[in-house]
Amino acid sequence: MLIKLYEENPNPAEVRRITGILRGGGVIIFPTDTVYAFGCDIFNHAGVEFIARLKNHDMRRSNLSFICHELSQVSEYAKMDDEAFKLMKRNLPGPFTMILNGSSRLPKLFKNKKTVGIRIPKNNIALDIVRELGNPLMVSSIFADEDTTEYITDPELIEEKYGHQVDLVIDGGYGGLLHSTIVDCTGDEPEVIREGAGELQ
Repeated sequence: MLIKLYEENPNPAEVRRITGILRGGGVIIFPTDTVYAFGCDIFNHAGVEFIARLKNHDMRRSNLSFICHELSQVSEYAKMDDEAFKLMKRNLPGPFTMILNGSSRLPKLFKNKKTVGIRIPKNNIALDIVRELGNPLMVSSIFADEDTTEYITDPELIEEKYGHQVDLVIDGGYGGLLHSTIVDCTGDEPEVIREGAGELQ
């Protein structure tokens, strides 16, 4: 199923419909400010494992990311010192994944994870979904065949390729090709461990 949403002003009724699917255990594909991504409720055990299998990831070793809608939500699931907070405040929302130490409030499925990747993308569709859901989404970027980029950027082709595997694909316009820049905030100094979209301020 393909749902069209406009990033400037996502339809609230459709956002509620999407979060209903997520609360019911569904897995979606949706736009961010970088690439399209798989997403599910972080408390949806089956959804998290499904995405890990789809990406051929070992849950015990995978680096998983959450999308939050604001910094106060981040503080529920991850530990931020003053420097990390200031860095995130300067750069988010934006195309960055910040690696932070996880807190004791992480869902049981993530209890063995010492760190978690946190995203607050500059995309109203993603942010409205998380805000309406009331807790973060577990996300992982969709991946492309070696010979094509259309199947990770064109929502109609994304739906053609993955629509039978997920509950919903959200058409939020053409997606990008650059992943987020990953910044490790767990050490003494922030360290960029993957260059991607955006320049860290």
